[in-house]
Amino acid sequence: MGTGVGGETPPPPAAPPAPYGAFGDAPPWATAAAPAPQRPGRRFGAGAAAGLCLVLGVGLLGGAAAGRLLGGDPAAASSARDTAARAYADARTVWHSVPVDTLFPPVVTGRAAGPGGADRSWTRVGVAPDSDCAGAFDPALARALAPLGCARLLRATYADSTSSDVTTVGVVVTTADAASCAALRDHWNTQRLGSRRELMPRPVAFPGTLSAGFGPAQRASWTVRISGTLPFVVYAVSGFADARPVTDPQPAAAATAERATSVAAQAGLGHDAQGLADAVSRTFGDAVQAAADRSTLGARR
Repeated sequence: MGTGVGGETPPPPAAPPAPYGAFGDAPPWATAAAPAPQRPGRRFGAGAAAGLCLVLGVGLLGGAAAGRLLGGDPAAASSARDTAARAYADARTVWHSVPVDTLFPPVVTGRAAGPGGADRSWTRVGVAPDSDCAGAFDPALARALAPLGCARLLRATYADSTSSDVTTVGVVVTTADAASCAALRDHWNTQRLGSRRELMPRPVAFPGTLSAGFGPAQRASWTVRISGTLPFVVYAVSGFADARPVTDPQPAAAATAERATSVAAQAGLGHDAQGLADAVSRTFGDAVQAAADRSTLGARR
């Protein structure tokens, strides 16, 4: 089991993360204009998917409710819960077997993901080494996520197509069970914790790239999403590529609202955070669904 999300050790002043070869020996690259694909076979990630969520959803039901759903058969309900628990545990390990380029694609396109429904695209400028969560978050966010635990932290940073904005997107692979994740998700949403500035995620900067000056003071917009059905927290935080500080950061939900006038809203930084979080949630989801499909096919053989 990895270090808990609640570890608040300050980030070490060590060498910055490698721009690309962090997960293997693919040649590093420095700019957003020329991403070098990682060598086939290198692995990294996991996510959420409709078919698997159905199985997990059954497992989250109480015994009586599950029994009713499965025709009143307690044995079937117990089997469904066991299957859901195994699927939930298996989802934690999918990141080991999926290529980095699948989970954090070199180029991401968001259809109607920009202001006014415009298409938007982002180019990856760096992938951080997979790690535990010690020192990865500001203290308040570390404490808020601590109940979920941290098996692994996966992160990448992107630049928008105009080279004006940069966004770090991350995935925390949790150690908590499904009920705990669902409970914290509900608490997070009902208490509107996603709008609190002290709960902004930290960015990851890569020297020699457009994100070189992307630090805590440059954070402009963000989103944090806790899955209620799978062991993942997906987040994204955006800022300007010219390293200008931002004094009035705004959560993505507010920065993408109609008539929003904040700096983040006017620059489309809320759309960057929201769009990349959406895209990475989908790629991780596809990875888990594919793994579930392979497992089902293997069982039938």
